[in-house]
Amino acid sequence: MAIRIAINHRTEYLFDRPVSVSPHVVRLRPAPHTRSPIESYSLKVLPQEHFINWQQDPFGNYLARLVFPEPVESLCFEVDLVADIVVINPFDFFVEKYAEHYPFRYPPELKKQLAPYLEITEDGPLLREWLKGVNRSRQEVNNFLVDLNQQLEKDIEYTIRLQPGVQSCEETLEKALGSCRDTGWLLVQILRHLGLAARFVSGYLLQLTPDEKPLDGPAGTDHDFTDLHAWAEVYLPGAGWLGLDPTSGLFAGEGHIPLACTPHPVSAAPITGSTDECEVDFRFSNTVRRIHEDPRVTKPYTDGQWQMIQALGNRVDAALEAGDVRLTLGGEPTFVSIDDMEAAQWNDAALGEHKRALAGDLLLRLWRHFAPGGLLHYGQGKWYPGEPVPRWSLNCFWRSDGQPLWRDPQLMARDDADYGCGPEEAERFAARLTRQLGLPEHYLVPGYEDTLYYLWKDGGQPVNVDLLGNDLKRPDERRRLVELLAGDIGKPAGFALPLRWDDTRQGWKSSAWRFRRGHMFLTPGDSPMGLRLPLDALPWVAEEERDIEPERDLFAPRPALGDYYSEVTRRFSHFEATQDAHPEITQQEPADSASHGRRRVEVIHTALCIEARKGILHVFLPPMTDLEHYLDLLAAVELTAAQLQLPVRIEGYEPPRDWRMKKLAVTPDPGVIEVNIHPAHNWQELVGHTETLYAEARLARLGTEKFMLDGRHTGTGGGNHVTLGAETPSDSPFLRRPDLLRSLLTFWQHHPGLSTLFSGMFIGPTSQAPRVDEARDESLYELEIAFQQMPDGEIAEPWLVDRLLRNLLVDVTGNTHRAEFCIDKLYSPDSPTGRLGLVVLRAVEMPPHARMSLVQMLLLRTLIARFWQEPYRHRLVRWGTELHDRFMLPHYVWADMQDVVCELQRAGFPFQLEWLAPFLEFRFPHHGSVSVQDMRLDLNAALEPWHVLGEEMSNQGTARFVDSSVERLQIRVSGLKDERFVVACNGRRVPLRGTGTHGEYVAGVRFRAWQPPSALHPTIGVHSPLVFDIIDTWNGRSIGGCTYHVSHPGGRHYDIFPVNAYEAESRRISRFWNNGHTGGAIKPPPEYAELAKFLPEGHLPGPMAPPPEEINPEYPGTLDLRYRSGCA
Repeated sequence: MAIRIAINHRTEYLFDRPVSVSPHVVRLRPAPHTRSPIESYSLKVLPQEHFINWQQDPFGNYLARLVFPEPVESLCFEVDLVADIVVINPFDFFVEKYAEHYPFRYPPELKKQLAPYLEITEDGPLLREWLKGVNRSRQEVNNFLVDLNQQLEKDIEYTIRLQPGVQSCEETLEKALGSCRDTGWLLVQILRHLGLAARFVSGYLLQLTPDEKPLDGPAGTDHDFTDLHAWAEVYLPGAGWLGLDPTSGLFAGEGHIPLACTPHPVSAAPITGSTDECEVDFRFSNTVRRIHEDPRVTKPYTDGQWQMIQALGNRVDAALEAGDVRLTLGGEPTFVSIDDMEAAQWNDAALGEHKRALAGDLLLRLWRHFAPGGLLHYGQGKWYPGEPVPRWSLNCFWRSDGQPLWRDPQLMARDDADYGCGPEEAERFAARLTRQLGLPEHYLVPGYEDTLYYLWKDGGQPVNVDLLGNDLKRPDERRRLVELLAGDIGKPAGFALPLRWDDTRQGWKSSAWRFRRGHMFLTPGDSPMGLRLPLDALPWVAEEERDIEPERDLFAPRPALGDYYSEVTRRFSHFEATQDAHPEITQQEPADSASHGRRRVEVIHTALCIEARKGILHVFLPPMTDLEHYLDLLAAVELTAAQLQLPVRIEGYEPPRDWRMKKLAVTPDPGVIEVNIHPAHNWQELVGHTETLYAEARLARLGTEKFMLDGRHTGTGGGNHVTLGAETPSDSPFLRRPDLLRSLLTFWQHHPGLSTLFSGMFIGPTSQAPRVDEARDESLYELEIAFQQMPDGEIAEPWLVDRLLRNLLVDVTGNTHRAEFCIDKLYSPDSPTGRLGLVVLRAVEMPPHARMSLVQMLLLRTLIARFWQEPYRHRLVRWGTELHDRFMLPHYVWADMQDVVCELQRAGFPFQLEWLAPFLEFRFPHHGSVSVQDMRLDLNAALEPWHVLGEEMSNQGTARFVDSSVERLQIRVSGLKDERFVVACNGRRVPLRGTGTHGEYVAGVRFRAWQPPSALHPTIGVHSPLVFDIIDTWNGRSIGGCTYHVSHPGGRHYDIFPVNAYEAESRRISRFWNNGHTGGAIKPPPEYAELAKFLPEGHLPGPMAPPPEEINPEYPGTLDLRYRSGCA
């Protein structure tokens, strides 16, 4: 992800008359130890009548010595250089054992060599006083240098000083003010006083505008700039010279390009020389320009590209509207914390210490943007086997017609607030709400914690355990027990109101609840009260006598929603509930009642609950089938909250699914926070949704990317499922036109690049979303039969597409949810809630940037527009093992995407291939390249399917692990003459295949990267490092190559994950060497060497080259270092 920049530095002197010029020395050429690669350099001097000699000073710096034979009227020095700004980790170094901690002493021989850099030339009271404040106790040398550098940055204010020369240390400390030259020289003297060798550095400082403003720390520059700068370097044994910039308090990085490094500033001046005495007009300019930028996750597209993408999005919208497709597009993007990527909650655990707070912050941000007037709902999420507690679900609901669902946001309780509510407020609220609903208060049922249960639990604890002590760590159940025992267990925990809608009187009705124990005791636990009601203790109606309330048919038409808040206000503005004088007495009916026999009284089994928890009043809403009833009850709750001025939190059951209500949900998933974003109806709406979500998530300190220890860049790991459908199920294009889904499935099967370019790390037949041709061997045959039964055009049977494909779009176990194209919610036979007309594309990794996600969505929308106009109907391709051979390599994925783009362009949609380049760099990062003669060798990451291993016992029970120890690289060679040169990896010939471009070849290399305790083929060792050689078969020697290391080549073992993409990239860069080829003549394989003693000459005829290997028929394009060809 390099950025190539051009620096132009011009210094000009205009004299008032012709003057004689002494020889000048120019130090404006990057020093030999510059870490940023310098692609080109030019020094232009005017007037042209001069002589120039390049030389090096005693310290290795480049000097240009200029002689001007004639008087001149002006002098001009113009430097132009091009550099690749590649990320550098300034802390990627080792130090010798004796120098790991400060203070340390240089060995005598080294100290002698460093003598010029240890010379103390300045001293004074202010300097000595400053040195007294330095902590000289034993400490890690890295921390010591960081603290020293930052302290000087705080003490000396920066200023621009145009006077020549450098201030003395005393003057700089007295003024507490200085230029970069002054502060840099001060740091040099400080380091020497502390016994460390240091030198003064002059060079260029380059600062580029960051793609994103940081959430913490300084925002950085708002424009690209460069200037002459000065800093210091300190010598650490083992690490060498390390740059410290006291002006910024940072270590020198890729933006520091040194020009001269010397013991004293005088010998590091950019230009030295003299002229006759005269008047001088001095002019100076220093500019930087970006001339090339690789696509990167922080800036995937230029402004021009984005304008074209926007234009195509509108063009596709016009096509979809003209075809009456009625497509909506939503998704399930996932996020992780940017502050703590290593914790279990951001890797494999569904719940965690901070996940709920971050999700709550994100919910509020999205609610304020998308749904002012919406409802915040806090419900219970999924509860999977093996998880100790259910997951939470934070939801936001709002009406599609724009009318407010909740009028006063001040009446919705916040997460971070304690309103001081207790049982008294809960009882008062419950009584007022009951009257608002037109019901007598005696129907309210107080709920109590089960005293007998908790006393039994308390009695079962060891006698030496103080449950109320604060120093005892305990699981959730014990913590709940302590909370209850510390409180008043005899008070009501909350109040329940049995509640149900009465269709006859078009209002609410209730019934009395009576229990055998006299009171209602809640089921033990800490879930909301509405989930702990003892419903089994209530009288129940026989199943055959129950009134079954079917779920509302989502295909049925719906009337417009009314103003329920005003209706509830009007209905109960003068209501006075009638109460029995003695509700504790149950009156008998007259013996001569007109009814025949005793009337059966229905006992309602749904209830609204009100309880106070942690100072917040919680209202638990019961399940309902009609949205109108839910809104009526919600309006009564808000009216009660307004009358009592008590903010409440709404929890319990969600509103019934209805297209007149929009929903946004934030839920936990293993390792991530998942956002179920509401669907967008058009391109501009989709852009707004996506960019807002990414921006608000970032402000909530949630990110879209993670990194592995070796620097590999991944998404969140939770995916970004894309949801395709329509506003109503009956409008779904997939139910109206089953051939649309057939077209997508066929096209995806024809183009495996669509599956791999957007995939995550875990792919293959046992992944979370296998391709249809990965799941089962016979899938394609059966799928073709299903396609034959699928009619073209619009049909009247919405169930047909589900019945034809439900048993084919599955994984190897038959799981319908784990498929690349999931139709669980298309037209499920189970219930109306599964008949939403949705198709979910699950094999999509979370893109790290909003615009990358939008391009992904645009590709889908364009394909749908194309297939709606003309269905894609062809026979399916039997890829076989080629699927995991060719299409794991970026070259073939890119070639496949070229075909996809050409298909769209032929259909009149000018989708550009370059828009997919950020995905290629993200999924298949470039490790490095090396040029040998006219040949170039490039290494890129490739994909490798992970195998699921057999069941094993773990500390959490039976588990199935995956073998991720095998990795794959792509090697591409251009300019190769195959009749003379071959490429070998670790001494084995790579099976290169031509790409169609003359002299260009590509292949994959499969190898074991690390040795896990449980893996396939445990006796095969690690193959790292991988040494690639370009071998000249005419002389039997390697003429060049490169080395790829799986881990840090210096043996450094990282303890923490990279904090951002820049550090991750620096770790990847450190693992590639553009050198390290095999030296000497090529050694024959052992089996060949054994034949040497039977030859007359006593040795094998030369020159030798790695012998050709039998092509692996399963994976002909891959060298598998684990596999040996030939007879077993």
